[in-house]
Amino acid sequence: GKRKRLNTSVLYDSDESEDSDILVRNTFAKRQCIMDEDDSSEEQQPDKICPTENVSANKKEKIRAKLKELARQRTTRTSSSSEHCEDSNSEAEIEEEPLCHFPLTPTEDSETDSDSMKDFIVEEEDDDNTEHVENENQPQQKELNTSNSELLAYYVPQLSRCDHYVHFKRTVKAFLINAIDDTFLSSLYDGTRQKRYAQDMLLSLHYLDDRFIQPRLENLIARSRWTDRYKERVDCYPDVRITLKNQKNLLCQACELKRYCKFNVLLFGKLYNSRTLEADDFMSDDTQVLKVGVVCANRTRVYHNLKHFKYKLYVDCSSVTESEGVEEEPVKDTVERLFCHLEDSGWIQKRYNDLEEYMDDADNFQEEK
Repeated sequence: GKRKRLNTSVLYDSDESEDSDILVRNTFAKRQCIMDEDDSSEEQQPDKICPTENVSANKKEKIRAKLKELARQRTTRTSSSSEHCEDSNSEAEIEEEPLCHFPLTPTEDSETDSDSMKDFIVEEEDDDNTEHVENENQPQQKELNTSNSELLAYYVPQLSRCDHYVHFKRTVKAFLINAIDDTFLSSLYDGTRQKRYAQDMLLSLHYLDDRFIQPRLENLIARSRWTDRYKERVDCYPDVRITLKNQKNLLCQACELKRYCKFNVLLFGKLYNSRTLEADDFMSDDTQVLKVGVVCANRTRVYHNLKHFKYKLYVDCSSVTESEGVEEEPVKDTVERLFCHLEDSGWIQKRYNDLEEYMDDADNFQEEK
């Protein structure tokens, strides 16, 4: 019973005595597993209730704060770097300006550099020696160039480059020769003549046919609705006359489509060989009259001018030889005399301009609607 009273008294005295702090500490020390001695135990009570939720929330807040800080630092770095670059560029420009004022002539200090470059510098020889060597090599080089060009033109004539007007003049000269000697063109095409001037003329004749005339004729036919019969008629007759007549709504005799036909196409003339240009007297008075529309009439004019241009040129050359007369002189001299006269008078240039006009008409001809 005394021990119980002492315990109660001790507890009672511990509340009001001076040494109450010590006793209270002893008693609370036994309860550390339940409560903390700190006065702020009440504030920490929620953490003990939900520790995982508060820790995760704190971590998220810390991560957000760090991300915001990194973004702010990055923006400040980019702005500062751009300003630094501008400043550095301006400083570099300011620093590079004085470099332009340095002299470009070598100084005494550069003797070492010039000595180091001596191994890479080749001194020129005397001008007299070089000129002498060049003068000796020039004739050999010219002979090589001419021989190569001649071989190329002989074995591969398609690759030899020549002006269009030069080809045309060769063609005129060949027609003048054939007007005097009517076997010249046939001997060219059958390979009898093998001299250089003959081969050049044959090349120019092929160039006129294969490069000037035939591609444009094929283009005109490919874009048309002409029948084969109408095309053959236009090809056979070297002369044409297109006249305007009364308009009629009927089938066009060129394309066989229903059109308002108001043009008459009159075809006449002798049939001739496309290579030797020799005329055939068979049915020389035959004519054809065809009723066509506007588009077919225009196409007929363009096609016919280009198709029979070579034959008309030969006929004109023949008439020149007949009017000028053939004197008692070699054929070569007669041809040179007539050719120089035609060239000086502008006759050849005028015929070449006509050919260019016919080719332009064929190139610019419009499609049918």
